[in-house]
Amino acid sequence: METVVDGKMDEVKNRKIKVAVIGVGYLGKIHAKIYQGMPNVDLVAVVDTSSSAVNAVCEQFGCQGFTNVEDLPRDIDAVSIVVPTSLHLPVSEFFLRRKIHTMLEKPIAPSVVESQKIVDMAEESGAILQIGHLERFNAGVMKLAELAANPRFIEIHRLGTFVERATDVDVVTDLMIHDIDIVLSLVDSPIRHISATGTSVVTDHVDIANARLEFDSGAVANVTASRVSRSQFRRIRVFSKQHYLGLNFADQQLEEVLPGEVKPGGRFPELINRKIHVEPQLPLDAELDHFIQCVENNTTPLVTGQHGLVAVQVAEMVRQKIASSM
Repeated sequence: METVVDGKMDEVKNRKIKVAVIGVGYLGKIHAKIYQGMPNVDLVAVVDTSSSAVNAVCEQFGCQGFTNVEDLPRDIDAVSIVVPTSLHLPVSEFFLRRKIHTMLEKPIAPSVVESQKIVDMAEESGAILQIGHLERFNAGVMKLAELAANPRFIEIHRLGTFVERATDVDVVTDLMIHDIDIVLSLVDSPIRHISATGTSVVTDHVDIANARLEFDSGAVANVTASRVSRSQFRRIRVFSKQHYLGLNFADQQLEEVLPGEVKPGGRFPELINRKIHVEPQLPLDAELDHFIQCVENNTTPLVTGQHGLVAVQVAEMVRQKIASSM
C-alpha cells in the first residue's frame, strides 16, 4: 500500500476532497459522520490506536481504517485531528510537514510553546490550519459578532454538569478557552490586565474558574466556567454604548435592548426590547463545511492557527493567575 509522503497542494475544486479523521473517540466519530454525509467529500479513512473503534466506524461508514497514520493512503487532501490535546503537536506535525490541510480540535496544544510550533509548521508548509473553536460557528455568535460594535463590558457564563471526558485538563483549557476566543474576536484591543481565581472540586485540576480581562480600549470581560454545576447554562451578554445584546448559546437566539424615543414630558428614552431572529445551525457541521470550503478555494479559515495560539496564551495567563491565588 502507498503511504503518506509529501502531499501536493493541487487543484481540488473540481473533485471530491479526500479526508481522513485521526482519532475516532466520541467527537472524532461525529467528525467522520459529518464528512461521510458531505457530497463534496470522500471520507477515505479513519485512524485510531483502538482497533475496535476503527472497525466500528469503518463498518458504519464504509471507509478504510488504520491504527497508524503511517499506513494512510498517500493521496489524502485533508485531515481532522481529534486526538487528546497532549498528542496535537506530533500528530499535526506528521500532516503539516506533508502539506496536508489540517482541521485541529481545540485547544491547538497544551502549551504556548507547542502551539507556536504548530503555527510555524503550518506557515512553512502553506497548508491550511483551522482550529476547532466550535462556538465561533454558532449562528447566534456569528450574528452577535456582526452587531456588537465597540463592546464595553462582556459577561459570559459557561456552566455544565460533571462528565469524565476531558478531565485530563483543567476547566480553563476544557471550557473557558471557548469564551476567551470569543472575547478576543469581539474586542480589537490588547489586554492590559488579567485577574482570575478558581478551585478544584472533583478532579485534581481546577474545575471552576472566573477570569476578568481588561483591555487597553477600556473594555472589560468577565468570564466564568464550571464543569461541576447542577445544570447547563451557557450565555453571553455584551454591553455597548448603543445597546445590550444577550445570547443563549444553546438555542442560538439573540435579544437586544436599546434606547428608543423620549416620550413627551419624559427625561430619558424608552427602552426597546426585541428578539433578533437567528436561523439555528449545527455548529460542528458548519465548522467542518467551512474547513472544506477553505480547502476547495484555498482561503483563510475563520479560526486560524494564530487565533488558536493567542487563545492558549491568554488561557495560560489565566491559569497562572489562578495558581497564584490558590
